[in-house]
Amino acid sequence: VQLVESGGGSVQAGGSLRLSCLASGSTFSQNTMAWYREAPGKQRELVARCISGGRTNYADSVKGRFTISRDDAKNTVYLEMNSLKPEDTAVYYCAVRGPIDYYWGQGTQVTVSS
Repeated sequence: VQLVESGGGSVQAGGSLRLSCLASGSTFSQNTMAWYREAPGKQRELVARCISGGRTNYADSVKGRFTISRDDAKNTVYLEMNSLKPEDTAVYYCAVRGPIDYYWGQGTQVTVSS
């Protein structure tokens, strides 16, 4: 299983970015797909999660600003990020639930300047 993220970058506060994660090596339509982030000096935290069937969960800090979606035909999960804040600066990781634990991508940097 391989996960490849794209779409990170630098943006000013209030801006938007869209992250994509292409999963390969299996089909994942029945798997939970998620985005986590890790800021310097902080633990990795769940940002958003999309369960098979479309049910979603979000961290309180991103509710109303971020939207997770998935295209199972393309084995891809997205994270639309709007109204970005400097505190959203982090490395964002794509994750797909496997039979035992999560598979992880390599991460993509998101930097939000004030």
